[in-house]
Amino acid sequence: MRHGGRLSWTRPRTVAVLAAGAMLLAGCASMPDEGESLPVDQASRADADSQVRVYGVPPQDGAQPTDIVRGFLDALTSDEANLRTAKQYLATPARKAWQPFVTTKVLQERPKATPEGSPSNREDAKGYTVSLEGAQVATVDRKHAYTPQEKAYKDTMHLTRENGQWRIDRLPNGLVLGLPDFQRIYQPVNKYYFAAYKSEAGEPRAGKNVLVADPVYLRQRIDPVTASVNALLQGPTNWLDKVATSAFPEGTRVTRPTLTLDDSNALRVRLNKKAEGIEAGQCRRMAAQVLFTVQGMARASKVSEVELQDDHGESLCSLKQQDAVDGYAQQARARHTALEYYIDGDHRVVSMTDSVTDATPVPGPLGTGKIALRSVGVAHGETTAAGVSLNGRALYVADLDEKADRAEVRLRSKAKNETDGLTAPSWDGLGDLWIADRDDDGSRLLRLRSGKGEPQEVAVSGLGKRRIKAIRVASDGIRIAMLIEDKGRTTLQLGRVERGGTAMNPKLSVEALRPIAPQLEDVVAASWAGDSRLVVVGRQSGGVQQMQFMETDGSASNTQTLPGVNGVESVAASEDESRPLIADADEGIVRLPLDANWKTVATRGTAPVYPG
Repeated sequence: MRHGGRLSWTRPRTVAVLAAGAMLLAGCASMPDEGESLPVDQASRADADSQVRVYGVPPQDGAQPTDIVRGFLDALTSDEANLRTAKQYLATPARKAWQPFVTTKVLQERPKATPEGSPSNREDAKGYTVSLEGAQVATVDRKHAYTPQEKAYKDTMHLTRENGQWRIDRLPNGLVLGLPDFQRIYQPVNKYYFAAYKSEAGEPRAGKNVLVADPVYLRQRIDPVTASVNALLQGPTNWLDKVATSAFPEGTRVTRPTLTLDDSNALRVRLNKKAEGIEAGQCRRMAAQVLFTVQGMARASKVSEVELQDDHGESLCSLKQQDAVDGYAQQARARHTALEYYIDGDHRVVSMTDSVTDATPVPGPLGTGKIALRSVGVAHGETTAAGVSLNGRALYVADLDEKADRAEVRLRSKAKNETDGLTAPSWDGLGDLWIADRDDDGSRLLRLRSGKGEPQEVAVSGLGKRRIKAIRVASDGIRIAMLIEDKGRTTLQLGRVERGGTAMNPKLSVEALRPIAPQLEDVVAASWAGDSRLVVVGRQSGGVQQMQFMETDGSASNTQTLPGVNGVESVAASEDESRPLIADADEGIVRLPLDANWKTVATRGTAPVYPG
């Protein structure tokens, strides 16, 4: 499940409210069950215990225009489903026309509200104008998708007198929030949809039940379970919708206004008539989407079962949690591995378990040392591996079997410089092998079907003359992370893999590249570390190297801060988030178990990987 996007806070279970004197125009107050009232400023409200609810304060009689705008901005941070208090700051026509949830602008801090223009012209014949300014960091769209967007923010609100009181009559649609308020109000969650392989969908290896995570942000205190199911029924976000589909018939909606888990942590969802007549297999796929999505929102409880019902309350189907994991998660099939891999000092592929430091050569030709290697990729089934030669010019594929006597050369690079040539290989969960070839003329992204076919070039839209330094494809085969170098700077980009053409002649392309870690000036390495999370090594402008988790939508993960380790060249993580990180650092091959510090595994070695 997703763990991204907001900072985590650990606080005592106390409830704080604004002091009465601060409530006049502060705009937000939390309502205590008991205890003393304490003064709370904006930062501490955002840092408050998750049980605290925040409510808006209505406008005061005789409040001046700037104070009305500031009170309105405060009221936007309320834990009210319909923002009814914020709407009291609006003139009657604006109250009816304003659409608060079409978009959310996230600023570093709440916008500064100042009178527009000079004192002589800020109040016109019809009212008064107040300017809003700040530093924008992101946008959340109508489908709840988060997009990093660093730029200056500036807008205005116009006020007029209504019944003798100043009220806002013109304002932009949507919300504008400071980052601390956004982090308190919103929770990151993954929606889940099925991968759409289109031209290759008929192949047995593709299957129909590969779930893809679609990260969004939802308000966490306003009926969160219902909100997550309603968001799921909206369909995939704009970035994912070309490569993912929903099992729900179009127009399916929830008919019960509120959804909650019962005492056994089961969820029953009543659907409208669009769900009538669906066959059992489709219904179970719909239930799987709901179960995985709601599990991300109901963090404190494990969803035991999902039952879908028709409009009359009759059961359509049910799906238990373990059956969903076994039958519908591509990631679950990729998580059975017990081994970690790297290239040892003798340029062989070696493997080890999480609990030992002694690595042993893998069975087959890649573990003999007869082929000197600089990188390796192991298929998810751990029966096949691909290795790149020490000079970066040859790609070998071999079985991990003592009976295998030779490794096949599947690709040769024409690169003249050993710093160019082939990147480290990467396998998706469908059994396809991905690699990039770099030379003086640029970069080519290539795929080898089942690791055996002829290398097929995959177009990368928007790449231009930029160079691909490294790739990591997700197990779903739908998303690919790439390190891209441009004018000395290396960024981490996420692309979606689209499959066009025909079944006999499929044509693949990587589309809609978007930055994952835009705040990092130079990215050294990255690896998938969950359904929608990567571990990233890089540095900010003028800063030192750091390792952190990032979400695929570009928001920072709220998981624990990673301890530092010097001189990381590469990093490996498992999509099973319980597995340790492995890195190639100054000390050699190092491992980071959960709730521990880095430990040296081998003083000689490079290129650590998990299967994938």
